[in-house]
Amino acid sequence: MLRFLHSSDLHLGKPFGRFPEDVRARLRHARAEALPRLAHLARMHGASHVLLAGDTFDQMTPAPRVIRQALNAMAQAEGIGWLILPGNHDHAGASELWRQLRHDAPANVTALLDPCPHPLTEGAVLLPAPPSERTPGRDLTDWFDSADTGAALRIGLAHGSVADFEGTSGAGGSSVIAPDRAVRAGLAYLALGDWHGQRRIGPETWYSGAPEVDSFRHAMAPGALLVEIRAPGAPAQVTPLETGTIRWQRLELVLDPHDDPVAAHAACLPPLAARGDCLFDLRLRGQTRPAARTELDRAITESAPDFLWHSADATGLALLHDTSDLDLIDAQGALRATAESLAADAADATLPEQDRTAAADALAQLFAFALEDHA
Repeated sequence: MLRFLHSSDLHLGKPFGRFPEDVRARLRHARAEALPRLAHLARMHGASHVLLAGDTFDQMTPAPRVIRQALNAMAQAEGIGWLILPGNHDHAGASELWRQLRHDAPANVTALLDPCPHPLTEGAVLLPAPPSERTPGRDLTDWFDSADTGAALRIGLAHGSVADFEGTSGAGGSSVIAPDRAVRAGLAYLALGDWHGQRRIGPETWYSGAPEVDSFRHAMAPGALLVEIRAPGAPAQVTPLETGTIRWQRLELVLDPHDDPVAAHAACLPPLAARGDCLFDLRLRGQTRPAARTELDRAITESAPDFLWHSADATGLALLHDTSDLDLIDAQGALRATAESLAADAADATLPEQDRTAAADALAQLFAFALEDHA
């Protein structure tokens, strides 16, 4: 029986430049800690190897510290072999990266830089398809079909998008892979990387997904795949295993003028214990009245520090108001004139969206100030 772990797209050293430094550090640390977690899962489930299907590193020239610390983590997983395939971010043409990795690699780490059969275990052979550039523009798994491996089990390892993926590849894709390659080449299993969410392409073909989420794009929990092949000709048994520690949640809250927005906001939040490891992106849509909008803004501001990172976009939330609402700001005079002008601009479909949004935000601020004065 052959049992191994399939993972990909660790993107070690990813800068996460859009976030504050403390958040970036937390996200980078979580990705580095994915290696010990993978090792732990391999031991727990009796897997002999961990196959990394590309983009282990985020860049062609990661900092030497990033490379060395990754190798140190792998070295500590005694009895587990690590097979590392280049991807499109860390393709085989990144000569300095792979020179350093080969120089520093412990005995249980192998970089698969050449498209040739590699012994995995007794009776099993690995067929790697390493990209030599970011976008090869061809199917690098073609050679699998004619590879001479005798009677050994054949395991494919590749990085790229399958031909029928409908434009949903990971980061542009390093190659286009035939979705029926496993059948054509007689593979017991084809381990793919590039798509950052777990996805089954066929009975023998899977994307493992990244062990840590790195965007709001994928709804499923991040993880790795435990693959078991119990006998020649037997179907691969694939078991998803969760690995992620950081949660990315994007949520759209649609409000009706009759809703209690504070209650609706409270109901959509994750449990308090889960917020410290959560990046929360809230999108507000619909309509609400001025006083309710002010209370909602306060509730959002109050909850934001609970999260690792928090963002709230209210550009899609319109203020529904009438004369009585404007009276809260001022019954007459300059403030009233300003409020009426802002209300008109916010509702003027002939104005650019950014101008209407700015007017709506300014009007909301006037209401907030007025409501504070009346409190």
